Formats: sequence, structure tokens, C-alpha cells
Amino acid sequence: MGLSTHVLDTMHGTPAAGMGVELYTTGDGQATLVKSFHLNEDGRNPDGLLYDNSSLKRGTYRLVFDVASYFRSRGVSLPEPNFLNRVSLDFGVADPGQHYHVPLLVSPWSYSTYRGS
Repeated sequence: MGLSTHVLDTMHGTPAAGMGVELYTTGDGQATLVKSFHLNEDGRNPDGLLYDNSSLKRGTYRLVFDVASYFRSRGVSLPEPNFLNRVSLDFGVADPGQHYHVPLLVSPWSYSTYRGS
């Protein structure tokens, strides 16, 4: 249970190791930074869950992925301005007793997400 994320680089067909990610709580028109980290070699938070089952609360959250910096670090030549800079995903947790997995599939030109398991 809890909250997790996973990022796959669809341009290279690999996990997005080293990508910077920020987690925020949102509400009342404000975003509060909870943690920032870089993804491990498997494209996941190196500390495991972003929130464990006892810490995850009902509410709204935001994950921000530093896509342009990641692809530049991989040697990808991006135009200026680049198409995607930071991908921001706002989502809600209605039942903190369930697991919320928020994966991101990303290239320099597109992304998709879904609620995983």
C-alpha cells in the first residue's frame, strides 16, 4: 500500500535512471514540497515508497518530473525551447487504504501516465 512512481524512457527503452522528481501536496491553492529525489537504476524512488500506508492521506498531490534535464544528460539534442521541460502530474488519493502507483512513460516529445497497481 502507499504511493509509488516509476519512470520509463520510451526513447531509449530503459528506466529513466537519474531523472529528478519532486513530490508536492496540493490544496487550498498551494503546493508544498514534500521531497525531491533522483530515480535509481530501475527508474524508481531509491527510498522505496513515496508515502507508506500509514503516511498516505486522502487529498491531492503533484509529481513533477525533470524531463528535459534528464534527456540532455543522456546526450539528446533538444531544440530551444524544448517541447517538454518538466512534466507535472496532479492527482487525487480518494482511498489511502489502496495502493496508488503513478508511472510515467516519457520521451522528449510525449508522455503518458495511468494509475498502476
